[in-house]
Amino acid sequence: MIRVPPNVFRDAVAHFWRTRNAQAQRQGRGGRPDRGQRRHVTGERHMDGFGRAIKKFLVKHGVPEQYVCIGASSPELPGFYRPSKQWDLVVATRERLFAAVELKAHVGPSFGNNFNNRVEELLGAAVDIWEAYEKGVLPVQPAPWLGLLLLIEDCVSSQRPVRTPRGLFPVDEEFTHASYVKRYEIFCRRLLRERRYDGACLLLSPRPAGDRNAEYSEPVYDLSAKSFLTRLAGHVLGQLLTFEQENG
Repeated sequence: MIRVPPNVFRDAVAHFWRTRNAQAQRQGRGGRPDRGQRRHVTGERHMDGFGRAIKKFLVKHGVPEQYVCIGASSPELPGFYRPSKQWDLVVATRERLFAAVELKAHVGPSFGNNFNNRVEELLGAAVDIWEAYEKGVLPVQPAPWLGLLLLIEDCVSSQRPVRTPRGLFPVDEEFTHASYVKRYEIFCRRLLRERRYDGACLLLSPRPAGDRNAEYSEPVYDLSAKSFLTRLAGHVLGQLLTFEQENG
């Protein structure tokens, strides 16, 4: 039975904020600090804690540790519109790709243009790899499982309603006055509905103040850690069983 422990990403969220703050302090003391919020995301990968948590979960449920690659150790996967891309977590053998997961975060103060950038990046990654699969660039095999995990800063700027600009044609009514958190929820649900991704996890976390412990919440169940990890593990374990039977 697949069991997801409560607060499975607690340490990962703490690592995220701790790494961002440490990067900002180090680069702030340097002679040429990165501009704006970029100084928070250069250097050590601040989403690595999520990769480690997912790997630990999969290994605990029977996936061989050597099959799960995270961060800089993840292999490049071929694309169709570009040569290749390194996904944040890959579950694979030399013969078969079981799953690939993208890990992304969005922290203020800027949510406007950065929201569009995240949407384009995540949608493009899915379109590219699925086209590679359909065109046979990826080895012929059962379709891989694609997932994404999003950590959004829980703050006034991400939660307040956003006015949609008046354009040539009206926008989809579901986006009208939706906050950026709500927009991400809509985005994730539509990716799943259109089968661009097989699983999505949406987490919210307020920026810790002082020595306060990092916290996170899951605004909707169908985009929760439990739903996401259960789907991922179920697919990988099922495909792994078939793979082992085929290969003796």
